[in-house]
Amino acid sequence: MPDADRLSTAFDGSSILARGRLAEVAVAVRKRLDESPEATPLTFDDATGRVIDLDLRGTPAEIVARLGDEPRGRGRPKLGVVAREVTLLPRHWEWLAAQPGGASQALRRLIDEARRGDRGETQGRIAREAAYRVMHALAGDLPGFEEATRALFANDEVGFFRQASGWPADIRTYAQELAWSAVRDED
Repeated sequence: MPDADRLSTAFDGSSILARGRLAEVAVAVRKRLDESPEATPLTFDDATGRVIDLDLRGTPAEIVARLGDEPRGRGRPKLGVVAREVTLLPRHWEWLAAQPGGASQALRRLIDEARRGDRGETQGRIAREAAYRVMHALAGDLPGFEEATRALFANDEVGFFRQASGWPADIRTYAQELAWSAVRDED
């Protein structure tokens, strides 16, 4: 997905400033900084919880263009195939070569099978790590942070909510959504 389409959330202090596609959020952050140059908004990638460093120079159209929000040209769409190196022992390569469809297709089948057997554990861990990154950036000095973090990594949503109940609502709700909404959506 191009950067412009990445889902993100911007905070201005403890309040959500904007949510949605990064292109729209970046323009909203720029507008906020134009209105209040002393503001220090933080923008987070909703999938990873990482802070996104935005280049807010120029007009809104220039900001969006730098994010890669370009109209699609003619021709075949990109399929999202990524080539990377995989290191295996000779016996693994021999086994893969003997599989119907070759090594790439066999690896894709094995990965898909492992993902189905995972029961959402990997997705849950990734979601909790994303929530932790946001919590660390926005709530690291708030009361109950350490206890909320323990509840987060124990996958205890009720305990998390109890420990974070005194936090600003936008911070608490966003962290809770990152940690548990994606996992519930897969069920």
